[in-house]
Amino acid sequence: MSEPMYYEKPVLLDRTKHRKRKVKPSTSFAFARRANSVYLAGVEFGEACKEYAVVFTRGANGKVLPVVMLGLRARENLFVDAQNRWTGRYIPAFVRRYPFVLAELPGQSLGVCMDEAYAGLNDEEGEPLFDDAGKDTPFLRNALDFLTQYQREYLRTEAFCQKLEQAGLLTEMNARADLVDGRSFTVGSVLVVDEKKLLALPDATALGLFRSGELHLVSMHLLSLSNMQRLVDRLAEPGAKGLAADQAALLE
Repeated sequence: MSEPMYYEKPVLLDRTKHRKRKVKPSTSFAFARRANSVYLAGVEFGEACKEYAVVFTRGANGKVLPVVMLGLRARENLFVDAQNRWTGRYIPAFVRRYPFVLAELPGQSLGVCMDEAYAGLNDEEGEPLFDDAGKDTPFLRNALDFLTQYQREYLRTEAFCQKLEQAGLLTEMNARADLVDGRSFTVGSVLVVDEKKLLALPDATALGLFRSGELHLVSMHLLSLSNMQRLVDRLAEPGAKGLAADQAALLE
């Protein structure tokens, strides 16, 4: 999963350069059409587990992160329909923050960026980013508050994943999915919590996960795995595109 997957032209927000820029709200999720998985913060597990499969994957930096599975093939999101509407009840925060994003700058500091390729960015209509005095508008402050909270939850979730890995609880999942027309493919390159290893944890480790509320996150993750069948059902719906091959890698 690549962090800037949606951001075709990410640039640092500049108080001078973007002084007159406005953001016109859009209900289109066309930007997320090719995302078959997105990062999920631990605080989102409660809603996400009701309709998505929540799994773990190892990023390019080697760190383990939780993601929601949105499709069964690379570059396909089964939750964005032909009218570019999001068809799930819950929209992950990773998606909702668009067109803004926090990006790591040299020196390990974070800067606010936005996608200049976003269709709703213009100088004529929408919510202004800055007022006449060059100060942040309430719209921009709300966006910045959302990004700040998102980053805080990201760090908490990162610590949770480190605990899972240190406890040796994660294992690679290998599953087979069959369509009614006889085609089949495998689910690979994802990690899940091994229930046998979870039950065999030392009492002190298990109690620590329970006291921190992280054992509940594990339970919601395991519960969510049944939603993989929903992805198969979505792919089999009339109008869904056929498989490019009998077997395909599911997560990038």
